[in-house]
Amino acid sequence: MKIGPKSGLALALAAAVGGSFLTPRLDAYFLNILIDVGVNIILAVSLNLINGYAGQFSLGHAGFMAVGAYTAAGLSTLVSANLLARFHGFEHSCWAFGCFLLALLAGGLLAALTGFLVGAPSLRLKGDYLAIVTLGFGEIIRVLLQNFESLGGARGLSGIPPWATFGWVYGWVAIVIFTVLALVHSTSGRGFLAVRDDEIAAQAVGINTTQYKVSAFVIGAFFAGIAGGLYAHSKQFISPEGFGFMKSVEIVVMVILGGMGNTAGVILAAVVLTLLPEVLRPVAAYRMILYSLLLIVMMLTCPRGLFTALGERAKGWLARPKNGGPP
Repeated sequence: MKIGPKSGLALALAAAVGGSFLTPRLDAYFLNILIDVGVNIILAVSLNLINGYAGQFSLGHAGFMAVGAYTAAGLSTLVSANLLARFHGFEHSCWAFGCFLLALLAGGLLAALTGFLVGAPSLRLKGDYLAIVTLGFGEIIRVLLQNFESLGGARGLSGIPPWATFGWVYGWVAIVIFTVLALVHSTSGRGFLAVRDDEIAAQAVGINTTQYKVSAFVIGAFFAGIAGGLYAHSKQFISPEGFGFMKSVEIVVMVILGGMGNTAGVILAAVVLTLLPEVLRPVAAYRMILYSLLLIVMMLTCPRGLFTALGERAKGWLARPKNGGPP
């Protein structure tokens, strides 16, 4: 029996909610890693829409994440501080659920608006030039947050309610995967691939390339903002330094290693690159050196993406002749 996209989304959401009832039995360390994996999947899949499917090159995804993180954390901290004093048990009520959802959506929408403000003026730029502009945007956001004293400034923002559970994170994982796949495989969504493959030819056949490029930035930024909000409510503390240039590079590496425009590969890369530093933790003194070397080896051996290389090797193995017979 074939499961449709909407049915698959419903099943994934149900699994996320069901998993949230089992996670209290998990060790806090492993639960934290699972949540980090989910947040990185959201970031990588959303950036893949911009870099992989639309053919743009953004290095400012951490900036969108920061906008969503600080907006959601600021709202939820303010609301919880006011309402917890009035309503006993507010943090465990349906009101907390609604407040968290609204805070996440507010963070995502403000990040989407920021994505529009970045994407629209940068439409004439391509490749390295666009990357420099988005990199500059990310650094501007970080510097502004360092001087925004009402949100903690350089000290960071603490006291964020711990509302980001397994169910919340993986529910949004299901939503972002469904949205991106449904978008790029729809009739109108094929325009993203046309813009990526040949923008001039796409314009010649009447495709509004401006609309598609701006849409990619807006949608990608929205989900990056959601990921930022989930991250903030998981760690309960955020600082501007956590959303710097290296965070953007980390997300870009996930997309490149997974395969540009390959959603399944990007998900696999996000999982691998999140777990790899934890696997290397026993050799803490050399962990980052080994991590960097393994990244170099993977990029050299799988230049088109980890999942793409594994798929090609699997097809080659299946195509081998059996029992010495002809291929």
